[in-house]
Amino acid sequence: MWALAALLFWQAANPSSDGLKALNEHRYEAAVQAFTKAIEADPKDYTAHFNLALAYGFLNKDAEAIAEYRKTLELKPGLYEAQINGGMVLLREKQPAGALPLLEAAAKQKPKEFRPLYYLAEAQLQTGALADAEASYRAALALDAKSANAELGLAHALARQGKLDDAAPHFRTAAQLDPRLRTYLLELAGLYETNHRPAQAIEICREFPDDPAAQEHLGELMLETKAYAGAVPSLEAAYNKSPTEANRAALAAAYVFTKQLDKAIPLLQQAVAAAPSNYDIRMMYARALRDGRQFQPAAAQFYAAAKLKPADYRPWSELGGMLYMANDFPQALAAFDRARDLGENTAGNWFMRAIILDKLSHGEARNPKLLKPALDAYRQFLTMSQGKNPDQEFQARHRSKFIEGELEKR
Repeated sequence: MWALAALLFWQAANPSSDGLKALNEHRYEAAVQAFTKAIEADPKDYTAHFNLALAYGFLNKDAEAIAEYRKTLELKPGLYEAQINGGMVLLREKQPAGALPLLEAAAKQKPKEFRPLYYLAEAQLQTGALADAEASYRAALALDAKSANAELGLAHALARQGKLDDAAPHFRTAAQLDPRLRTYLLELAGLYETNHRPAQAIEICREFPDDPAAQEHLGELMLETKAYAGAVPSLEAAYNKSPTEANRAALAAAYVFTKQLDKAIPLLQQAVAAAPSNYDIRMMYARALRDGRQFQPAAAQFYAAAKLKPADYRPWSELGGMLYMANDFPQALAAFDRARDLGENTAGNWFMRAIILDKLSHGEARNPKLLKPALDAYRQFLTMSQGKNPDQEFQARHRSKFIEGELEKR
């Protein structure tokens, strides 16, 4: 333990032999009682205060330990053992600002020892003194190049300064020195992702084939980078090992993007059943059904999505497109009208409504009253498109002239 050297240091001078014996035998409650009695006998006995602090520390009574270390330093300023042990307890209590001056003093006294430099670096990192932390970690590693925790701390200090390329090898060295720290490579992957470097994040996630969460995230990254085919094996592996709702949804999305609708639709059906209020999942399910030309089930899902978000025009717009594909023009027009009413005042919406009105005015159930609304919709589309959709604009101009001619004949 970190206090053992200090215990031996004080053994000869401490009159409370019962307390020291209890400490050495790990009977910490007995040690507290013995050193408390020693302090009652001599309140200025800094060795008793110091050893009482040790006992409290072993009992995880950190507030009491900190108070006793401070009292020790009040009675014996500059006592190295009280500085470093007190600083370590303060760090454990997540009080790095309080630990900093103690550890600075300890490191100044013992500049050639690893521990004070390492814990000083930890305090500096936690208080945001990143450049100072970097220097202290480097000094500590110069004394002990095999410290995995110092390597990891240096990696964090560099990463938080935006020196990601400098930090990366230290993350890896920490993992090599202590395999238990290997999962911090996933933190590095997250930093790459945050810094818009998905390729590096993907490579790291590939290093964790037995980690379902890492494989799930790998698949998500590959979906985001549109590497759809590559995402499927990772997401399949993640789902087979951990069939969570998130894994199921991600795998279904990968199947959709790779046009494996026969695999996507059953997963999406399960996902909707498990989370019926999830708007995004329901919309994905509706689109998959539509793309599989299962129009009636798709329509039901689009309607359900619209109920989940009544102010969102998207389910109505996509429903309109699907109904148009199914040649259900009156219902398609109603859906596009609803999307417009909810805010989709776009060139695309006007074009689709124009096309449908045009068809309804010339089809088997010819309705000449719709000619003027069709012409108005074409004109509005042309006003809004302004060269952005050349093929549709050509069609709109052609149909507009045709309809104008028909209206002139009336």
